[in-house]
Amino acid sequence: MKALCGSIVCAIALIAGGCATSTKTSADGTPSPKVVSKASAAQQAVMLDQLKALAGTWDQIDEKGNLIPGSVFAVSSAGSVVREIMWGGQQHEMTNVYHMDGDSIVMTHYCAAGNQPRLRCTTAKPGELDFKLDEITNFTSPDQHFMGGLKLTMPDKNTLVATWTNFTKGTPPAPVAFTYKRKA
Repeated sequence: MKALCGSIVCAIALIAGGCATSTKTSADGTPSPKVVSKASAAQQAVMLDQLKALAGTWDQIDEKGNLIPGSVFAVSSAGSVVREIMWGGQQHEMTNVYHMDGDSIVMTHYCAAGNQPRLRCTTAKPGELDFKLDEITNFTSPDQHFMGGLKLTMPDKNTLVATWTNFTKGTPPAPVAFTYKRKA
């Protein structure tokens, strides 16, 4: 019985150790998170402020040209986060959360597949944000699909094109583009 209890305690310790984050701790257990450089006003404007301007309800244009419910963007957390709900209320509803991380912007995609890719913006200019995979949580199998890229193109204040790249077994298929119009 003692051997079994010892094995259980050891297993719990191994599992807990596997839950560690990238935040380091000192010898006394005090967390020591990584410090990043704050974004300049210009960087903030071309990244997060562009996303804040998307606040509102957007209809998706389907393959027949019809408008269907698409995404809702909202600014949250004292203006530091933009939250997007895709296809709200449907079985495949998903959430994206965008925020600054120092002088870049990251997005976590809470996928209907159950994993959470974190994408980092690699190109930011007026009317365009291009995100690539930075890391992923809850990736449970090398065969599991995941979103590994997102390009947001904003040709005008009432049009948004979201081009997603979905990877399966590490191979990217052709990107899939969704076009949205701001709901009046």
